[in-house]
Parts: sequence; structure tokens; C-alpha cells
Amino acid sequence: MKADSKNSDNKDIVLVSIPGLSIKMDKKADFVQLKASGPLRKACGPFLKKINERLKVEKPAFVDDDKVIASTWLPPIPSKAFNRLLLAETQIALGRYIPETVSFEITRNCKCNCEHCVVSGGEGDLDIETIKRAIDDVLDMGAMVIVFTEGDPMLREDIYELIDYVDKERAIVNMYTPGTEMTPENARRLKEAGLHNMLVSIYSTEPSKHDSVRRLEGAFEMATNAMMMGLDAGLLVTMATHVSPKNIDELPAMYELARDIGVHEFSLWESVPKKKEDPIISDADREKVLEMYHRINSTKGGPRIFANSYFEGEMLGCMAGQRWLHVCVDGLVKPCPYIPFSYGNIQDSSIKDVWSKIRKDKQFRGQRGTCLMQEKECLELVDKIPEGASKPYDIDKLNL
Repeated sequence: MKADSKNSDNKDIVLVSIPGLSIKMDKKADFVQLKASGPLRKACGPFLKKINERLKVEKPAFVDDDKVIASTWLPPIPSKAFNRLLLAETQIALGRYIPETVSFEITRNCKCNCEHCVVSGGEGDLDIETIKRAIDDVLDMGAMVIVFTEGDPMLREDIYELIDYVDKERAIVNMYTPGTEMTPENARRLKEAGLHNMLVSIYSTEPSKHDSVRRLEGAFEMATNAMMMGLDAGLLVTMATHVSPKNIDELPAMYELARDIGVHEFSLWESVPKKKEDPIISDADREKVLEMYHRINSTKGGPRIFANSYFEGEMLGCMAGQRWLHVCVDGLVKPCPYIPFSYGNIQDSSIKDVWSKIRKDKQFRGQRGTCLMQEKECLELVDKIPEGASKPYDIDKLNL
């Protein structure tokens, strides 16, 4: 990634300076690079090497005069939130795992009725003070990416207040929406509240197929219009999709749609099975995703690609219970959005205590190159959930 010529004189910008470790950003070289010094440099060395390799060979999502956004899933470089990421990775290298990304289901309401929706059953949403308290707690724990999701956050009246509440010097805020409620005025308000990135999922370039997944007529048009409104308002915008055996061959056409709309990133997430019999992408399919990821990101022009096949595969491994924490709409806490087990509830336990409980589970030890929910042992555990039981299911109720 070429350094901006306007900043060619900016060199050795200090990102992190703590006893035993200094990390600087060098923008004098042909490429933006991060350099560490001090006794702790070896601890963060592997992560910095991976970041530097990506910065050298991949186009960023966004560049302007004073910042580089390598991916819409990462804080800007430089920023205090990115500094927190570097510190978190140093802690993780020393064995102290931090929930860097925390996603919050903030409402059950949604005009779509997708079969794959993971929102909890029941009624009602968490009150805003409970959510704010949880946000404060995870920021204190080291989080630097807050995600609002499920069902449609735009149907919660206080969404702008929640976005505004997050300390932007500590974390970026991303938000998923199907786009049904987007207007130019709403997009402007999201920008003013400090939203970092708006994500809108597309399931096919054929409107009827997308509408069928959403179970809502006109959903495709609303989604594409929402992305354009977000761009007009000056937001970072990501088009996202879940990669499955059904749509693997449609990814090139979907990328062209993302290019035509003008989004900053095309985000690819591997589909996750809910039981052992559900289809998952094959190793050959995953190779197609990785080939596309590397080819597109090394080519000038068009949006970059984020693929968890790489980010949670070759780069960091599965983030569930290691770098990711998910809070359900009823306060139950899961290791990620997809694992159907809860480890506590923020309404009667501190989220820090719940994280400690998750970290004690042997499932979340060691680096995995694939999603935990794609592994036979985990799916066998899922099969132990009693038929008809509400999910997520209390992990303590299983005879482990």
C-alpha cells in the first residue's frame, strides 16, 4: 500500500509508547510500515509482521490525507483505537486474551424474516442503560470494535444515541442493517453520530433471490439504495454476504455489483451450519475465496475484499471466545454470533466475569484455521441441545 505523497514527510509517527515497547508508523518509505522496539517487541512481532505484509500487498479500504483504513473491520491508522489494537495483540501474544470485537444485538425488530437470523427468541430488548453499561465494561476490557446488529438496528429509536455513546478514541462502531429504513436524513444522522462503517448484506445479484432470502419484496432495491445513501452521507460502506455452496460461483458478479455501487469493501463470511447435516463450503470453495481475496486486493481500483477465510484462517484463526464476544438481545452472552451456547447474562453478571468463564472453556484454547462451528466436535455438542429448547442454550445445562 503506497504512502500518501502529501504525507511523505511524516515519518516515525509514534503509535504506542509504554515501558518496554514502542511502535512507530513509518510513512517515509514506499509503503506504510509499523516498526517495534524495546524488550516487548518480540511479543507483538508476529502480529506486526502479518499487518505489514498485508499493508505491502493489499489495497486499503480508504486513504485520505491523515489516515489509512486498511479494512472497515479495523480502526484507522493512526488513531488511538488502532493503538489499542496493537496493545491488545501484545497482550494476546503474552497469553492474556482480550475481546477486541464485541457485537450487540440491540433489537428483535426487523421488516425482514430471514431463516438464518440468529436473534434470540422471546420478547423485548435490553434497555439503553444496560447496553451502555456493557459498552463501558468491554471498552475497559480492551475492545476496539463495537458492532450493532440483529434484527435491524435502524428500528431502534435510540440507535443514534448508542452510536454517539461509544468513545471514538477507544473504539470504532460498525452497524449491520438490511437497509429497509434508510433515508438520506437517517444516513446523515448516522454519520453525525460517529458511525465508522455501515454494512448491508446482499445474497444475490438477482433481486428476486435476495428478496426470497429476506422474505421481503423489494428488499434488494432497498439494500442497494441504502448503500448509495450511506456513501452520499460520507460513511464508509461495506457490502457483505455469507459464502455458501449455493452462491460460491456468484461471487464475481457480486463483486462487480459492489464495484458499481462504489462501496469501500466487499465482506465475505463463510456460512455457518446449525447442525451436522447442514452444508458448508468445501476446501476447494475456500480456495476460490482466497484466490479472489488475494487477486482483487492486489489489483488497483474497486473495493477491497475482507474474507474471514483469510482473516480468521491464515492470519489470526477463529476469533470466537478469543478475540470476539457477542451479546444477545436478551443479554445472554456467546463467544461469537454463531455458537448457540450462552455463558451468562449481562443483566445478572458482569460481562468481565462471563468472558472469564468463556476463557476457561477448553474449546477456545489454541489457534484454529476454520470456524469452530464447522468442526465435528462442536456440532456434536450442538446436537446435545434438547429439541425445541430456546437458543442460545445455557452451556451449564449440558452434561459435559
